[in-house]
Amino acid sequence: MSPAETRDVRRFWEELGLPGIFDVHTHFMPKNVMDKVWAYFDSVGPLTGMQWPISYRHDEDVRLNTLREFGVRGFTSMIYPHKPDMAAWLNSWGAEFAARTPDCVHTATFYPEESAGQYVRDAIVGGARIFKSHIQVGNYSPNDPLLDPVWGAIEDASVPVVIHCGSGPTPGTYTGPGPITALLHRFPRLPLIIAHMGMPEYDEFLFIADEFENVRLDTTMAFTDFSEASWPFPPQSRSRLVDLQDRILFGSDFPNIPYTYAEALNAVQRLGLGDDWVRDVCYHNGARLFGI
Repeated sequence: MSPAETRDVRRFWEELGLPGIFDVHTHFMPKNVMDKVWAYFDSVGPLTGMQWPISYRHDEDVRLNTLREFGVRGFTSMIYPHKPDMAAWLNSWGAEFAARTPDCVHTATFYPEESAGQYVRDAIVGGARIFKSHIQVGNYSPNDPLLDPVWGAIEDASVPVVIHCGSGPTPGTYTGPGPITALLHRFPRLPLIIAHMGMPEYDEFLFIADEFENVRLDTTMAFTDFSEASWPFPPQSRSRLVDLQDRILFGSDFPNIPYTYAEALNAVQRLGLGDDWVRDVCYHNGARLFGI
């Protein structure tokens, strides 16, 4: 983090008259898990030809200080399992992290397994305020019967779920709008936050948000030069973003982004949808949702 970048980020929200940034999509997780995530991104370039350098590959305390210096007033610890018997352990870590990190929204996760309903209920009772579901990495259907008690508990408690369900950067067996539409027809009050604006199926997920009033979307990686090169947001759909002004939340994917934090913010602003839209997306919507 350079002093110039810190100045750029702070200038962004100061000029908008905001108290800071609310970032609904940041990753903090146990070191051994984060190291494996970074190793995956390191391997992406040789396999796909798409280089993915980690811009903020630092120790946890440095990353926390970076967000605070930027003026990020609230953020999350997006944790997610890729196999059974992992989610409950991650939830224990997430609870401990939130207890020592008051500006982090207490984050939990789940996986389709017999114990999921119980540990999700335990997490909610324990203060979890947001969940993360990664259908692509976990390679599971959101409609797996083992998840029915999970969705029921989350719907009843009205705890938001950031869910990576779009088919970017590569399609998964269960990604895309179809499984999510089926899920919402069974649990229509679910407060889902569609990660990455549903990239690349932007329009389809915008239609889902039109149909289900508790569905939101986060801007994570969307609109940046990096993503526009491969998964461009359709210009004709920008007016639909205005219609959903109160249900779009800023997300950065910090620290696992191949560009600067300032670029993520500038990508939102250069859509040209007006300062009030940017204020709501970059701070007010998240602050209202989580009572910051």
